[in-house]
Amino acid sequence: MPEQRRKVAVLVEDDYEDLELWYPYFRLIEAGYEPVLIGPRSGSYRGKHGYEATAALSADKADPRDLIGLVIPGGWAPDRLRRHDAVVELVRSVSDLGSVIGSICHGGSLLVSANVVRGKKVTSFRSIEMDLINAGARYMDREVVVDGSLITSRKPDDLPAFMREVLRALKAQRTKSD
Repeated sequence: MPEQRRKVAVLVEDDYEDLELWYPYFRLIEAGYEPVLIGPRSGSYRGKHGYEATAALSADKADPRDLIGLVIPGGWAPDRLRRHDAVVELVRSVSDLGSVIGSICHGGSLLVSANVVRGKKVTSFRSIEMDLINAGARYMDREVVVDGSLITSRKPDDLPAFMREVLRALKAQRTKSD
């Protein structure tokens, strides 16, 4: 597999849920992937609990073909992320390529804006359940839901199950690419 296809985008904006960004970030490293923090612009962002994250790349400069997957952390960041056309287009493009997308908590709101949930089984934080249903998704209240290359979870407590399935899907994606 080409080295660049080991990259996994981890989206970032202000008010991200700290655990939902950093837990996946470090698990990806541990599993041999290269997580790349991507935001609407390159630069510094602050999480809900005060941790700082620095996006190395802006969404408009990211090439979805270089990514084997993408993770959308929750918190209030997804509502901020969905306001940027380049971020929405990046998510849509990664989905169109069939690459892995992991979304947790409020991350589903960005999936709605990218129009990638119609007909898909998903879960999320309960406050956006109706948004997902209205976008055509089949909502399930489970710690993790896998529908093809789309993996969704509800909250920080679900992170172990979420990352187990994200890493399983990335491995399958990598095997398929070889």
